[in-house]
Amino acid sequence: MLTLKQLRDDPEMVVRKLAKKHFDARALVEKVIALDDRRKACQQESDNLLGQQKKAAAEIGALLKQGLKAEAEAAKAEVASLKARSNELLALAAENQKELDDTIVLLPNLPCDLVPEGKTAEDNLVVKMGGPEPDLPENALPHWELAKKYDIIDFDLGVKITGAGFPVYKGKGARLQRALINYFLDKNTAAGYLEVEPPVMVNAASGFGTGQLPDKEAQMYYAGLDDFYMVPTAEVPVTNIFRDVILDKDQFPCKLTAYTPCFRREAGSYGKDVRGLNRLHQFDKVEIVRIEKPENSYAALDEMVAHVEGLVKELGLKYRILRLCGGDMSFTSAITYDFELYSAAQGRWLEISSVSNFESYQANRLKCRYRDESGKMQLVHTLNGSSLALPRVVAALLEDNQKEGYIEIPEVLRPYTGFDRID
Repeated sequence: MLTLKQLRDDPEMVVRKLAKKHFDARALVEKVIALDDRRKACQQESDNLLGQQKKAAAEIGALLKQGLKAEAEAAKAEVASLKARSNELLALAAENQKELDDTIVLLPNLPCDLVPEGKTAEDNLVVKMGGPEPDLPENALPHWELAKKYDIIDFDLGVKITGAGFPVYKGKGARLQRALINYFLDKNTAAGYLEVEPPVMVNAASGFGTGQLPDKEAQMYYAGLDDFYMVPTAEVPVTNIFRDVILDKDQFPCKLTAYTPCFRREAGSYGKDVRGLNRLHQFDKVEIVRIEKPENSYAALDEMVAHVEGLVKELGLKYRILRLCGGDMSFTSAITYDFELYSAAQGRWLEISSVSNFESYQANRLKCRYRDESGKMQLVHTLNGSSLALPRVVAALLEDNQKEGYIEIPEVLRPYTGFDRID
């Protein structure tokens, strides 16, 4: 979340920057500042009353020594009255603080200056394109038809077992999933990321820490009996490793990678964009997470983008990199780069990765800090990226590598799959 200091130091800057996300922040910013003013006034008045209490309490003993019982009783009554009023003020200050806390989390993260103007995905900026043009046979099939033809993914069986959006991978389809997971993890660990295997259910504090709560609870699967949420991405449990942590300066950079199944309700999604693997409720993803000092976070972001690009290049797929406009960014991100693969069989681009810098927004929720050179406590910057999400990678791999009578496996995956074609 934004810090109170950001709002108080330059409220007009906050309003202006959030307008780039098409978020009207003025009323919320003014409310937060007013609540903080009231909290401070209550606290200051309570502190003044505390001083009066101490002074009156000190006089009671002297009055009693002088035999002035009536005056001493009056002083005691005054102390009790001051204490009661002080407690009322402290309660009011706590109420104002609670309302302030509940309000400030409704403000999105500020977009950085590199974020382009725009409202929708059509306004995103293409910063790079690469990869070969697919050479498809006549009457090329979309991946859901290829999956059926070669009996590697069964969408109907998934509907029977659970429901739409929960496919069953079979034979070489299951082996391809496992191969991609291991390939991505191996590439990430070779790049210096520590592999971790986190839980796939998290508590509400973890959801709050990375910004899924209270913003995205409608998109998360919830186990009410235990008050747990199924993870929408490994970002949530991995980043929460650093919740309430104070890092030493020699611990930077913190680089972690993890594979998890991911669960998203995708409420409101329908139509042609949800066919096959295009949009699932359960899917596999490998994630990279970095915790950085603020001065290093944008260099780290560039490294992460280059790393993900390297993965896509090695798979031999046509891709493009987008810098998201303000209106298409997430609630918590300061800047996001999306990677998309081109599906020639579907004639459309498929998003397969988002790489984002959240600056101090998540860190403030997480209370993840470090001591700078002067010994002062500072918030870290958090970053993460898909490296990679499997469903649309698999869709593009199947579609773009289809030949007459078989699907060719990219060379880099063959040591992991143990086969070079699906037929």
